[in-house]
Amino acid sequence: MSTAEHLIIRELLAREPNWLSGSALAAKLGVSRVAVWQHMEKLRSAGFTFEARRALGYKLTARPPGPHAALIETQLKIRPRGFSLVVLDETDSTNDEAARQLAAGRAAPFAIIARRQTKGRGRLGRVWHSEANGNLYVSVAFRPRVPPERMGAFTLWMGLNLCELLANFAKVTPGLKWPNDLLLVGRKAGGILTEARIDADQIRDLVFGLGLNINAPAGGWPADLAKRAVSLAEITGTPLDFNRLTAALLGRVLLAYENFADGSYTKTFADLWHRYDVLRGQPVALLEGGRRHAGTVLGIDDEGALLLRDVRGRTQRFRAGEVTIEKTS
Repeated sequence: MSTAEHLIIRELLAREPNWLSGSALAAKLGVSRVAVWQHMEKLRSAGFTFEARRALGYKLTARPPGPHAALIETQLKIRPRGFSLVVLDETDSTNDEAARQLAAGRAAPFAIIARRQTKGRGRLGRVWHSEANGNLYVSVAFRPRVPPERMGAFTLWMGLNLCELLANFAKVTPGLKWPNDLLLVGRKAGGILTEARIDADQIRDLVFGLGLNINAPAGGWPADLAKRAVSLAEITGTPLDFNRLTAALLGRVLLAYENFADGSYTKTFADLWHRYDVLRGQPVALLEGGRRHAGTVLGIDDEGALLLRDVRGRTQRFRAGEVTIEKTS
């Protein structure tokens, strides 16, 4: 729902870097100049900065460095009917919060963003470093009502779309490491956690969770992550516009979900996989249920399972597991 805050932000962005007349804005909102000033002060307290001049009005000079709901919504180009967005200062896990809101009956799709997570997690229950350091922690909730067997390639499809978005938005070269890791220069820039509730023979609730390292500074990682993690800002050499990127990313996620739900994703899935797959042809070790499998990655099948050629030349198929690239001498 559009509010005065949305309208002001939209007008400021449309005029950037030029001036926005306070009188024209007051007329458009149907309020007094004093009310406009009050709205501007509210935006200022949320992290916006302006230059203000008599007879010229306001000029936007800086945007909030962290998530701002109205700024994201204003820049969101794809918005399904009923979509809503919640931005929280802190939560235990955006996936858990999304699941709670689904259980409480909130209309889907919706997105939950947190500036900080106290119990952020990745696959296999691993801790996801989730401080308020300029990174994105987001979960998008859906009610797909589809058979569980259709979901095998879902996480891969969404990861490939994120790679494509980041390549175009930030001019970086991302890669997807099966089944859910986003890589930059061989280091982890993001991770996906997809969770679902199954009702009889169909998926009732689906939560797509993403942790993406956007503006975390170099040297700001815990010791155990320092050599394995990287942010987009470290690669590009400059901070990215957090809210603009988040709006673009949410739009891509929502569109990719629609493509998956109607089956049209199959038209481009293979091409995207060949473009962003980082494992094909690599010698790897795969841990599955405590067992170690070694071999060379051949690719994936139509259901998203990893194909591995073992030392005996046999092709094995894995639907889950933890993959490590083996170093060769």
